Amino acid sequence: MSLLHWLAHADALNQLVAVVLCAMSVLSWVLIIYKTWLLSVANRDLSLCQAAWSQAQDWQHLQTTWGAVDSQKLFVGLLRSPLEATAHGLLAAEASHEDRLSSGLRQALQSIRRRLQFGQDMLATMGATSPFIGLLGTVWGIYHALISLAQTGQYTLDKVTQPVGESLVMTAAGLGVAIPAVMAYNLLGRRLASMDATLDALAFDLRAYFLSQVR
Repeated sequence: MSLLHWLAHADALNQLVAVVLCAMSVLSWVLIIYKTWLLSVANRDLSLCQAAWSQAQDWQHLQTTWGAVDSQKLFVGLLRSPLEATAHGLLAAEASHEDRLSSGLRQALQSIRRRLQFGQDMLATMGATSPFIGLLGTVWGIYHALISLAQTGQYTLDKVTQPVGESLVMTAAGLGVAIPAVMAYNLLGRRLASMDATLDALAFDLRAYFLSQVR
């Protein structure tokens, strides 16, 4: 109750810091849960797309199977981009088919990566800034506690330790936001790197297939 009482009677800056840290904590956990689900589903779908590619009997069969296993429609652009490059051209008219094909696959990969990497920057930002926001609340709270003690002239130990201890909770709250965000950023980043390598290999195989058909 003392902490709640302190927040209720704190000044605007400390209350703002508490609200910001609470919002950052909620947002970080929402991102962590969402991205964990998304990458789990995407990793499963990517494995199924690889299997569809290796077992496809012809292009039509590949499109049908690929579309069925790509539940989030994340990777379907890899199949569309070669066709779009052939039909419309993604570079100047004088560019070779190989250049157009490479450009189409590169744009498809960039679109997939943007979707998979959504929220990574926010997790990194919250993990880096929340300890300093909490420290700001702590320093400001200790400053006001000392000013209040100076005005009252009461310097007993209990009068000092209570407000200082309550102010230090802000630092703990900042670390409570930062630690899960940083851990999730690193763990999800490793999974993204693994998927990125698989995507590059799959795109290379598709490019080789289309070039062999042209030749």
